[in-house]
Amino acid sequence: MSKFNELINSNKPVLVDFFAEWCGPCKVMAPILKEVKDVIGEKATIIKINVDNNQLLAQRYQIRGVPTFMIFKNGNIEWQQSGIIDKNELITTIESFC
Repeated sequence: MSKFNELINSNKPVLVDFFAEWCGPCKVMAPILKEVKDVIGEKATIIKINVDNNQLLAQRYQIRGVPTFMIFKNGNIEWQQSGIIDKNELITTIESFC
């Protein structure tokens, strides 16, 4: 939890993927997130949070469905969306906070 707080308080955007192993759409997003990371490189951090293993974090951010994506910057939630997201849309969104 403290490592998570340290990450989201960065002045670099942090995309958090709240996911579950059993979630079909989450599995679809996994390779898309790898491609997004390849494009944005060090401009932003991408982390995955398994909601089954991190129930307190899921409750804290009121995660009701997976996948849910949030972009944090300086500890603030700047953007949030659930469901499958197009790679280019995700890249554009992340870069808007860089």
